[in-house]
This record gives sequence, C-alpha cells and structure tokens, in this order.
Amino acid sequence: MQKFMKTAVSIKFLIFFIVMGCFSDPQNPNNLNPKSIAQMDILEATKSNNVEQVTSWIENKRNVNKQDTDGNTPLHYATYNQNLVIAKLLVEAGANVNTQNNNADSPFLFAGAEGMTEFVKLYLSHGADFSVYNRYNGTALIPACEKGHVATVRLLANTPNFPINHINRLGWTALMETVILSDGSKNYQEIIKILLKAGADKNIPDKDGTTALEHAEQRNFKAIVNLLK
Repeated sequence: MQKFMKTAVSIKFLIFFIVMGCFSDPQNPNNLNPKSIAQMDILEATKSNNVEQVTSWIENKRNVNKQDTDGNTPLHYATYNQNLVIAKLLVEAGANVNTQNNNADSPFLFAGAEGMTEFVKLYLSHGADFSVYNRYNGTALIPACEKGHVATVRLLANTPNFPINHINRLGWTALMETVILSDGSKNYQEIIKILLKAGADKNIPDKDGTTALEHAEQRNFKAIVNLLK
C-alpha cells in the first residue's frame, strides 16, 4: 500500500511538471501576458524610469518622439526625472532635444534652466538648436545665469556659436539678467566673469536704456560694479 501511494504521488508530480513545461515560456518565467511586457507606453515608461520598457520600445523601432496632451515627449520626462541613462537611450534612438511642450520648454532649454550640466552636454552633442527659445524668448543660458548655475553657464558660454548676447522678451541679455535678478553674491560674480571672458557685451542696455553697470550700481553690488567698469 505504501509503495502504491509513493507511485501515485510521483505520477502526480510528473503530470504537474509536464503541464507546467507545456505552458511556461523560458523568456517569460512568470507567464505574464506578452503584450503587457512589450507594450507599455513610452511616456509611461519614462515617467516611471523603466529602462527595460524604454529599451523594448526602442528595439521595436517605435516613435520615441511621441507627445502627450501637454506636449511633453519621453525625453522631457527623462529630463524632468534627471534620468541620464534613459535620456542617452532616447537621444541615441533619435529623440529630438528641441521639441517644445505647451509651455515652450524643450528638453535642452529645461536642462539649461535647471543647471543640469550633464544633460546639457548630451543635448549639445545631439543637435541642440540655439534658435529655439523659451516662453520669454530666451536661450538656455539666460535662466541658467539667473539661477546661479555656474557650471552650466560656463559650458554654454564657451560653446561655439552660442548667442551669448541674445536679448529676450524683457529686453535683457544673459549678463543683464545676472545683475537684475541676482543677489550679487559670489556665484553671480563668477558668472559675470565667465560671460565677460566669453564675449558678453556689457554695454547693451535694457529697454529703458539702463546698462548692466548702472543696474549693479543701483543695487550696490560693489564687486559686480568693479567687474563691469
């Protein structure tokens, strides 16, 4: 009797493994729906930092420049999430660094404004367009100066053919904005030095005819005044 029970148990296990072998997929050991694996939307994949799903999308040669209702592309979300790995995958697959969303932000412009220097480097090497402007009709450099992002300013100011003296909708250059919207502290003093060395024109006035030097004097930014004299 005991021998019979052991044989019966063995047969049950054998049947179980045969059935599992018939239905299991070595590429999908958890038996998940293949569509759920391969078809995650690229926008959702980048929002959730899912490198595997982004890679799958790219390998299937699907559109990496898809936009949502806000105009954001996968590269926008990779930039917002500061996910350099996904950003590199996307640009190498043809993602456009200049596509603007409904707020006129492109991945390149956003990265510049937020001082994301490694992203700026990546986007400069993948076709960043200096004639694409933000909602203030400004370049990536101008808000970088305003926010005191020294490393990003240094990179952009020394990029060949970058329009360092571009004037935005407010009538300000990068140099002017560095004075008007700063506290005159050391970071901003360093930015002034970088801009001047890179060829920024300190004599371009604002819409009222006031120069950067005059604005610095009005704010009692003594160190900046000395740099601009």
